[in-house]
Amino acid sequence: MEKRKNITIKEFPFMERPYEKLGFYGAESLTDSELLAIIIKTGTKDKTSVEVAREVMISSDGFGGLGNISQLSSEELTKISGVGKVKAIQIKAVAEIAKRISAGASLSIEKLIIRNSEDVISILMPQMQEYCKEVVKVVFLNTKNRIIRISDVSVGSLSVSIVHPREIFREAVKCSAAAMIVCHNHPSGDPTPSREDIKTTRRLIEAGTIVGIQVLDHLVFGKGKCVSIMKGMGK
Repeated sequence: MEKRKNITIKEFPFMERPYEKLGFYGAESLTDSELLAIIIKTGTKDKTSVEVAREVMISSDGFGGLGNISQLSSEELTKISGVGKVKAIQIKAVAEIAKRISAGASLSIEKLIIRNSEDVISILMPQMQEYCKEVVKVVFLNTKNRIIRISDVSVGSLSVSIVHPREIFREAVKCSAAAMIVCHNHPSGDPTPSREDIKTTRRLIEAGTIVGIQVLDHLVFGKGKCVSIMKGMGK
């Protein structure tokens, strides 16, 4: 039987090739897995390089973000099918670069003025659309709507994130926030709010009214899309 060769990026349909997609639309058009696939270059006989990249990111506790692959050791990376010693070293280097860039970006994001929910969407979409588990992030703002902090409040399963208003408001009180924008993702890629999402939003608004911290919005992120629950509620 003839041995199948590794699946390479060049064998992708033109508009699915990360190299061509980057050149045509820009780096920002690529998902995290597509960016990492450019570094990995080749897949296996059963998986494309993008699929290998996706497995690498899922292995970092299911978060799926580039920065989180720094949690994996070279030994753990080489256990992933399609990742050898050289690729593991390259991935570790990319992860460290991502971590250092992220650290610098965090400093620049602090004190940034948020004018509306679209500003938050533009900041968080690259991360939120890639998570493989449901993650709740909260953007805490001061009285002038400047960002104080963006915190991960909860990480759930593939489809469920358990979050209670007390966890969110505990963090808000710690950083003396005047307002907040709550964000979470749907790993399915569909940002349509569930009944539980809407119920949680109502509870957050009520709790915020009691403690004097305004909930400006609750955003649900999907794959390249985001829905404002409070806009849908007419708030």
